[in-house]
Amino acid sequence: MSSKQGAPSLASADEQDKFITDVFEMCMKRVVQGTRDRNTPVVNFKTPEELKELVDFDLTTDGNHREDLLSLCEKVFDYSVLTGHPRFFNQQYGGLDSYGVAGSFITDVINANGHTFEIAPMFLMTEVAVLEHMLKFVGYTNGEGTFCPGGSYSNFLSMNMARLWKFPETKSTGIYGLPKLVSFCSEQAHYSAKKNSTFLGYGTDNCWVVKCDDRGKMIPEEFEKLVLKCKDEGSVPLFVTATAGTTVLGSFDPFNEIAAICSKHKIWMHVDAAWGGSALLSKKYKHLCDGVHKADSLAWNAHKMMQAPLQCSVVLFKEKGSLERAHSLNVPYLFQSDKPYDVKYDLGRNLLQCSRKCDALKLWLMWKAKGDAGFERQVDQAMANAQYLTEQIRKRPEFELVIPHPEYTNVPFWYIPPSLKGKEKNEDYFKQLASIIPTIKTRMQKSGTLLVGYTPVGKIPTFFRMTVMNDKANFSDMDFVLDEIVKNGKDL
Repeated sequence: MSSKQGAPSLASADEQDKFITDVFEMCMKRVVQGTRDRNTPVVNFKTPEELKELVDFDLTTDGNHREDLLSLCEKVFDYSVLTGHPRFFNQQYGGLDSYGVAGSFITDVINANGHTFEIAPMFLMTEVAVLEHMLKFVGYTNGEGTFCPGGSYSNFLSMNMARLWKFPETKSTGIYGLPKLVSFCSEQAHYSAKKNSTFLGYGTDNCWVVKCDDRGKMIPEEFEKLVLKCKDEGSVPLFVTATAGTTVLGSFDPFNEIAAICSKHKIWMHVDAAWGGSALLSKKYKHLCDGVHKADSLAWNAHKMMQAPLQCSVVLFKEKGSLERAHSLNVPYLFQSDKPYDVKYDLGRNLLQCSRKCDALKLWLMWKAKGDAGFERQVDQAMANAQYLTEQIRKRPEFELVIPHPEYTNVPFWYIPPSLKGKEKNEDYFKQLASIIPTIKTRMQKSGTLLVGYTPVGKIPTFFRMTVMNDKANFSDMDFVLDEIVKNGKDL
């Protein structure tokens, strides 16, 4: 309910400017500056029912006064998760890049639509520049790409591109009358592999899952067995998702071996590098992505390890012209050819989207500020933090690694409370370990000190899924994670 009686009159331009200034100052104080203080809670957790009591979410006929709106904005900050906090490790994004935030502000205030150069000249020029630079890191010498609303969408475009590469006539005739199309992914692949099979009409039953080894990597021999089985059935092996940095264990598939199988059987190879693609930025760790240049397409999320503000995702294609062949249509009211500039910069010509946010500017501004060397330092720092954490887990008897040698910055581990020390490591032992993890997570969430994810995977029972990327985090934060888990779990 409004704190003043009656509906507010229409605010003047000066009053609206003041409101924007006040909110901007709030952003700076509560988030940009606030997350530098580790004493600031990561979250002031409230349940949905509690939030309904604390905040007036209802929309009414009359608008609210400025003071009420500012109070509501304060509450947004009060009860939101500070994902830029150096102790936020809950998902595969986080950190707060000042240059990226500035780019987001500019993008939002200009509010351009990224379909034509005519409407978004600066934004589309930055998009072309960023894409050309990222193509070099992958090793695509004659490629192209586009910004996408997330990694799942990037993977979707690639799967659709595979069909049009194999059956170009289906752009006009559709998929009716085709043999059964089969896609492949590993047991550790992102769920979008199956989801996109549904969306494109192939069906989840026709997304075949390839076994992984004990490190979470696709086994090439198992992949080829399934390909041969598919052919024997009279179906068409169309597409495989290989993964650079699996979501849970952070594993990198053997790309060279997978590429050889794809070449032999004429299968489109896609690399989901949404998480692990940033390893390409580091001279020390780019070997993790050896062979990705042989893939037909690659997804890379800059809003993950590179810490660009959400959303900032790219899909890259090895062959220039792929997007045009797949998606271009004659749309004379929007994409005319008689414009006073090179119309190849009307990027929307070759995309499924029409209206699209100009996500490239924030990443371009970040890259301008930091250069390749700055991003390399970020990746190396994240890896150093993860390796330090891994070593501390090995040294402390109350913890146990899920896999002996984590490959990336995912560090999966169990906490072993005093009540389980020395017990036989049987099925019941691991069941009990798994059962206490949600309780520890809830305690830390309610205290606001730390956010760390947890999950089971395959036959491995629930464990802490620590993902490290924020370069503002340091070794002391890694120690804090373990100490906080012990503090919240020692009585369980």
